[in-house]
Amino acid sequence: MVFWRCLISSSLITLFTYGCGDLANFTTENTQQVIQENNVAQLLTQAKARQKAEDFLAQGNNFLDAQRYQDAVASYDQAIAIQPDNTEAWINRGNALGYLQNYKDAVISYDRAIAIQPDQPQAWYNKGNAQSSLQNYKDAVKAYDKAIAIKADNYEAWINRGIALTKLRRYSDAITSYNRAIALQPTKHEAYYNKACTHALQGNVESAVENLNKAIELVPGKYKRLAKTDTDFNQVRNDKRFQALIQ
Repeated sequence: MVFWRCLISSSLITLFTYGCGDLANFTTENTQQVIQENNVAQLLTQAKARQKAEDFLAQGNNFLDAQRYQDAVASYDQAIAIQPDNTEAWINRGNALGYLQNYKDAVISYDRAIAIQPDQPQAWYNKGNAQSSLQNYKDAVKAYDKAIAIKADNYEAWINRGIALTKLRRYSDAITSYNRAIALQPTKHEAYYNKACTHALQGNVESAVENLNKAIELVPGKYKRLAKTDTDFNQVRNDKRFQALIQ
């Protein structure tokens, strides 16, 4: 109605044009103010949600450290319900499920983390561990390969990759994997022990004894005790060199 009057009244056109302009400006400013207030409210809501998600994540981490794994999973679920793209929550949820020996769901959790952040080496590494626990050794090797491609100095991934390869009877590849771990961390006793096991499975007494001796030097009591009953050493168990080492 105001707009119509501005158009037809020549005597008041200046007045009403100004009036129309004034009303238009007033409406725009008011709209902008409402939008700004809505934006601020939205940002505050988002900030509160983020903080709540972080609180649930921290709570889950505390439960994980306290070995309260069911409670940890519940907390991570609450964090994820608020922030579905929280990579850390998905990874740690997988870790808690792994401790509960729920490896299938752990793999699903790691896959969700990977879908969000494909270059997350910890997610790939932990997925490899879960797949190994499920005896899905081919899938485990693939996951370790991904972890190593992203972070080549992950000596633990190299060791666990070697173990999975040994289970697949890919002994040469396994030994190569252990050697990479040893090159990165020369005092990593697990690498020497598992390398000894792999050599023993091939009946290679000399290399088995050499690597077992290195593991025993690094951690004497543990590996002497393990080697006495570990079936991986059955092919070399009666050899005098092996027997002398485990006495």
